Amino acid sequence: MAAGGMPPAGGAEDGSGVRAALGGLTTRGRSFLAAGIAAVGCSWVLGQQDLLRVGLLLAVLPLTCAAVLYRTRHRVAASRRLSPARVPAVSEARVSLRIDNISRLPTGLLMLQDRVPYVLGPRPRFVLDRIEPAGRREVSYRVRSDLRGRYPLGPLQLRLSDPFGMCELTRGFSSYDVLTVVPRVEPLPAIRLLGEAAGYGDGRNRALALAGEDDVIPREYRHGDDLRRVHWRSTARYGELMVRREEQPQRAHCTVLLDTRGVAHEGSGPDSAFEWAVSGAASTSIHLLERGYAVRLLTDTGDSVPSAEAGGSFTGASADSADTAGMLLDTLAVIDHSDGTGLGPAHDALRGGQEGLLVAFLGELDHEQVALLGRMRPRGGAAVAFLLDNAAWARGARGATGGPSAVEERLRALRESGWTALPVGPGDSLNQLWRHADTYGAGPAGTGAATMANGTGVRP
Repeated sequence: MAAGGMPPAGGAEDGSGVRAALGGLTTRGRSFLAAGIAAVGCSWVLGQQDLLRVGLLLAVLPLTCAAVLYRTRHRVAASRRLSPARVPAVSEARVSLRIDNISRLPTGLLMLQDRVPYVLGPRPRFVLDRIEPAGRREVSYRVRSDLRGRYPLGPLQLRLSDPFGMCELTRGFSSYDVLTVVPRVEPLPAIRLLGEAAGYGDGRNRALALAGEDDVIPREYRHGDDLRRVHWRSTARYGELMVRREEQPQRAHCTVLLDTRGVAHEGSGPDSAFEWAVSGAASTSIHLLERGYAVRLLTDTGDSVPSAEAGGSFTGASADSADTAGMLLDTLAVIDHSDGTGLGPAHDALRGGQEGLLVAFLGELDHEQVALLGRMRPRGGAAVAFLLDNAAWARGARGATGGPSAVEERLRALRESGWTALPVGPGDSLNQLWRHADTYGAGPAGTGAATMANGTGVRP
């Protein structure tokens, strides 16, 4: 971001400029002006020429300082740089400010103040000494937020003062930057979930099937291609060297389902169950992208990222993984509770989709939603559910202890429908839960998947 200005070009601006310059006179400047006017009046009454000279000097000095300072403030440019512009929650970002004097006159004392939201910390203020012509000064400060979101930084306010302290003028820049605080991403171990296909090459479908000579799709020869793959029939037909196209492996897909229903989550703040679910969705998405998956984020409202309007439900399959990760994190940075009461829109979005891995972060469920989740499980892939125990989170927030949660009934029903369901309580680590996802698969109640639950934690 850069901001600067030029002096007004006459007309109506001149009157407002004079008023602004005179309005910036300090107490010292007003005192000098008043003393000068009084001395000029006394010299006229008493007929003293020397007193007239002193009065003119006292009156002209603050006016000259105000005029010079008013012109100088339009010759000062400012810029801001964020490093990084996207930062995880509880991490710090550095904001660098640069002030350039683009005039041929030196500046006086400069006072900088950058406007930042209260959640990022106190408003930074700096005092800079005189800046020589064509000179520059750089200062920096740090910001930190425990809450995810998008926060504007700016506009920057610059207060200029002349060397004699006669006048102070404030310059406001209109430009601002935006700091994106994304959810915390927890590194996850590489595991093989039951029924899961690997990122590349292990899917059931192939992009191209080379069934026979008539089914070959040739392409133009490129430098470095193996000459043994030359397709002579197509070469003779097109009059240029053609080669057989290689079989392209099908990239495995994964849908991360995030339950954002307001009725399904209790509490708020960085340590709430909903924030744990948002952080878990971010960690899972980034982990699977690094493993070569095409990842789609889906909410209970049926909205998906990347969206179907962007070129397909899994546009991440062909886009750069870094861009897809940034898109997912930016979405999760501002996601909030929805007004929905059920998971029907998400079920409709998944109906008829491609088979693949489904990872869900769920809040409180009733019998109807559990039955709906059973129909949402992909038939040709794994389905993992992290079910947040709201009762356990409420007890943990009060520092009390309790017996087994009623969420076990929901866990049992999900496992019977084919899900690998794990309970989540306060203090649970997604890293540890993720390690157990490949050990305790789906199955009837009473099997390993059911016996691993111990309160809200997992068996070591």
